[in-house]
Amino acid sequence: MRRLLTAILTAACLSFSPDAQAQTKVAGGDISLLTKYEEHGAKYYDHDGNAISSVLEYLKSQGWNAMRLRLFVDSENASAEAKGQGVCQDEDYVIALGKRIKDAGMKLMIDFHYSDTWADPSNQWTPDRWASFNDDAEKTAAAVEQYTMLTLSQMADNNVVPDYIQIGNEISYGMLWGINSTAKYKIDSYHTGTAAWTRFLSILKGAAQACRSNCPDAKIIIHSERVADATALKNFYNQMSAVDYDIIGLSYYPYFHGSMTTLETALKTLESGFSDKEIMIVETGYPYAWEVNGSTYDFTSTYPYSDAGQKAFTDDLITMLSGHEKVTGLFWWFPEANEYGLDWSTNRVTDGWYNASLVDNRTGRFGSAASSIRNFLGEEAGIESLSADDSYVKREIFSADGIRKDRLSEGLNIIRETSSSGSVRSRKVIAR
Repeated sequence: MRRLLTAILTAACLSFSPDAQAQTKVAGGDISLLTKYEEHGAKYYDHDGNAISSVLEYLKSQGWNAMRLRLFVDSENASAEAKGQGVCQDEDYVIALGKRIKDAGMKLMIDFHYSDTWADPSNQWTPDRWASFNDDAEKTAAAVEQYTMLTLSQMADNNVVPDYIQIGNEISYGMLWGINSTAKYKIDSYHTGTAAWTRFLSILKGAAQACRSNCPDAKIIIHSERVADATALKNFYNQMSAVDYDIIGLSYYPYFHGSMTTLETALKTLESGFSDKEIMIVETGYPYAWEVNGSTYDFTSTYPYSDAGQKAFTDDLITMLSGHEKVTGLFWWFPEANEYGLDWSTNRVTDGWYNASLVDNRTGRFGSAASSIRNFLGEEAGIESLSADDSYVKREIFSADGIRKDRLSEGLNIIRETSSSGSVRSRKVIAR
């Protein structure tokens, strides 16, 4: 007979409060298109094929404790192609979905794109509403600051106060370049001190000031995707010393950026050069079945395009990140992508499947990697409060690395119990 030594990780209390248990790490995903999938009737299932009524609650039950949402200035001005790729997130959309995230007791990250459409290394176009004075650096910086301030104020009025704020998305080459295809204000990390750099830093300073004024408890993130070039990354963040911010945010897609060794080199460079900053992987992903369009690296010999391969990548990434205490956040990009159950010819949400979702478009089932994300949190995973008078009607057993099990096994087990009212608690059980 096994002897059990149990350490209860949750304390009884009358209601859940996210501040009652401060999280030192956050793990989750950018679920910006979830509302559209729900509206269209996409069908979601857990890994075993059981229907999921709420994706948000399901991911919370898997130990996720934070979500990220993108925000465009005037998304209705985006091209038909961009809208077909998922550009639709205006203030009303983000406030509604953000409220659900906050009400679920999760942390919220807002990702200001400062554009009407996708903002990334190849696209940083000035939104239409600021086009007429884009060449006036002072007016542009003031407009960005005012827009940021008004947006955050509106969110606060609706009880949707973000915990993390990205001032720009993948801004390694600057932002608000100009109109259409004229990248007049594009910057270069190897050629600093230019007028474009001065303008760029002025814009970021105004945005940061708006964040501090309206959300003093929120942490500000500056986001780059240049993990494949540690020197450029260091040069970029050296310039960012002029801006008031807290966290270095990185994108890491192995099929674009290279191996985890490449990422680790970037992390070591940043840890050495910017020891006062936290680091978060605010975007990552890996395919479950097919190659992502435009992939430049092939790691299928190590991580096949399969459910098991996607989970192996996730597990290895978390193992590597666990050796870097400055890394405090991990977010999967577009985990909710799922066209299962929809008529592709009349009722699809996007114009193409995203092959690195955590949901299999063919079945609507969440992959194994969805349960691995929480392991980034270590012993914080799945910790939630328990109402004093709740009775537990569901009990699940997981291994330390997040694999669901039928029974206790020797060593560390995680017991997750769900009450009739939906409250959840986790216990760590060591069986000998």
